[in-house]
Amino acid sequence: MATTLTLGCGHAPLAENPPHVADLPQTATPTDDPYLWLEDVEGAKALDFVHAANAKSLGELQAGPAYQVLYDRLLAMLDSKDRIPYVSERAGFLYNFWRDDHHVRGVWRRTTWAEYRKAQPKWETVLDVDQLAQDESENWVWASAACLFPDYNRCLLRMSRGGGDASVVREFDIKARAFVKDGFILPAAKSEVHWIDADHVYVATDFGPGSMTQSGYPRIVKEWQRGTPLAGAKTLYTASESDIGVGAFRNFRPGFERDFVTREITFWTNELLLRTGDKLLHIDKPDDANAEIDGQTILLHLRTAWTIGDKTWPAGALLAEDFVSYQKGARDFTALFEPTPKTSLVAWSTTHHNLLLTILDNVKTRVFELTLTAGKWQKREVKLPGVGTASVSVLDPYTSDQFFLNFTDFLTPTTELLAKPGSDKHEALKHLPAFFSAKGLKVQQFEAKSKDGTAIPYFLVARADVALDGKNPTLLYGYGGFEVPLQPNYSAGSGMSWLEKGGVYVQANIRGGGEFGPQWHQAALKEHRQRAYDDFAAVAEDLIARKVTAPAHLAIQGGSNGGLLVGAVAMQRPELFKAVVCQVPLLDMRRYHKLLAGASWMGEYGDPDKPEEWAFISRYSPYQNVKPDVKYPRIFFLTSTRDDRVHPGHARKMYAKMQAQGHDVLYFENTEGGHGGAANNPQLAKMSALVYSFLWKELQ
Repeated sequence: MATTLTLGCGHAPLAENPPHVADLPQTATPTDDPYLWLEDVEGAKALDFVHAANAKSLGELQAGPAYQVLYDRLLAMLDSKDRIPYVSERAGFLYNFWRDDHHVRGVWRRTTWAEYRKAQPKWETVLDVDQLAQDESENWVWASAACLFPDYNRCLLRMSRGGGDASVVREFDIKARAFVKDGFILPAAKSEVHWIDADHVYVATDFGPGSMTQSGYPRIVKEWQRGTPLAGAKTLYTASESDIGVGAFRNFRPGFERDFVTREITFWTNELLLRTGDKLLHIDKPDDANAEIDGQTILLHLRTAWTIGDKTWPAGALLAEDFVSYQKGARDFTALFEPTPKTSLVAWSTTHHNLLLTILDNVKTRVFELTLTAGKWQKREVKLPGVGTASVSVLDPYTSDQFFLNFTDFLTPTTELLAKPGSDKHEALKHLPAFFSAKGLKVQQFEAKSKDGTAIPYFLVARADVALDGKNPTLLYGYGGFEVPLQPNYSAGSGMSWLEKGGVYVQANIRGGGEFGPQWHQAALKEHRQRAYDDFAAVAEDLIARKVTAPAHLAIQGGSNGGLLVGAVAMQRPELFKAVVCQVPLLDMRRYHKLLAGASWMGEYGDPDKPEEWAFISRYSPYQNVKPDVKYPRIFFLTSTRDDRVHPGHARKMYAKMQAQGHDVLYFENTEGGHGGAANNPQLAKMSALVYSFLWKELQ
């Protein structure tokens, strides 16, 4: 279940034949924007506006005892010592990053297998981020650690100031429990850094003027030697300014060590280059196919159909070929997966000897284990605890065939299992406790018919005896973009804040997502984007037709691209909803490509500077379509000052414009947290408590 925040709006009476956006006149291109000053992220005037808006929202939503009770319960859940401490194995140790009431910023720690199997493992602290922040007087937020195979004693740590994507990189010595003096260090940037060996790394970062793409990512990748200045690093490849970015990495598979350069042309197209000495060899493949070379095999995941000779491989297929033979021109592929109308490949992972495929079958997970033996692929299905969502995480892909198998659904707390190759006797390692009462709750899957007749599946979670009287407070969540599938998952926060109190939760699997493979996504790409909004509205209409709820009790929720979704649908179909929660959203689609990483998403939405593409973008862009004489649902906008992916100006400007037009809207901007919205558990509890306080206030 989604744990992001939700949108709220007021509503007008349901029309018998409400207009669809395609039938409306095209919005004119704006010549000026009176709220451009709100794009100055840390400008004094803009921040004064933010503080005033925050004060208004906090004053309303924190009033009364209900908010504090909810906040305390959410924070206790987030800080609970009974949560699963998810780990990664490195050289026999299990590493975990953990936050709780004693480690607000977090602690990077490790333990042994013997300890991890205990109910209360003993942990060894590797780095205390709270202590580091205090010692260095910095607002450090942990991002990640990448350690060097095979002993994993040297690591490249990423930390940001406040939680943005731009991170500082610092080399860390595990044995010494200290940062390496004069080690590999990079200032804050959206960098790509990967180990080559103990004395060399690949680095793509902000090297100065002209070194970044229009999307704000590095366009130059270099090889950097220890002890030498970054300015003297050897340039390997320079991408175009119009590309998204570039990077390089080494595959450490013993006996098959290889180095690669990756060029991200658009969000959906890329180039892969094999480095041999000082030469870069282009690997032939469709630009929109994703390729991985691991060991002796090349894997190709197709996004569009590919005809080779007299054989056409479908979009969504995963193909395998011997890499050496492939480089010599062989195209005798083995199809490891071919989609059906209801199945899609959502992920694959390599272990020491095997390949693990995660498949969605009508939005429910299946896992397969494949082994290459004597040139033939053998396939077996991995047994799961039930019907729901499973995720696979390999231990060490270079040394182990074991993998973690995490299983959950809407009502079942997550179980972490250790799986062994060729066996269905999984070892149960950890169980998430039940943080809310699921007694009497039931999960059902339905379909709604979209405007063009397409069947749109959705999950409904409610009490088994829910009265179909149209009076149930209902929260409808969606995303619908970037080929991201929404799957059933256990959300303690939503459970205790919504379901346990009698709310109905609905998760819509609309087009634009990845539930049914690339074609499901491409059906709502660029000029077809409106289909995603029609799909979402169709689910709302189906809920109303079934009398699960009514517009007076229906809210919608979405974040990031989902924030654009709920913003667009609220503008187009305001009569359907009472409330909207719009988190870290895109809203001004006239300028999205000029703000932060926005240019990287033109492959998804289109280029608003091209008149023929602005013609379809303008029809749904919320900021351009909001009108003063329409009764909209009440909207709660949430964003982060430190979000350096989706600019906070989107939410700021939409709130300001709607407020100026006389609409009743709320706004909250966290000063930290990046695109996730929160940098620690207290901030996450606060935002969640604000959201659910808003929803209950509006829908009852």
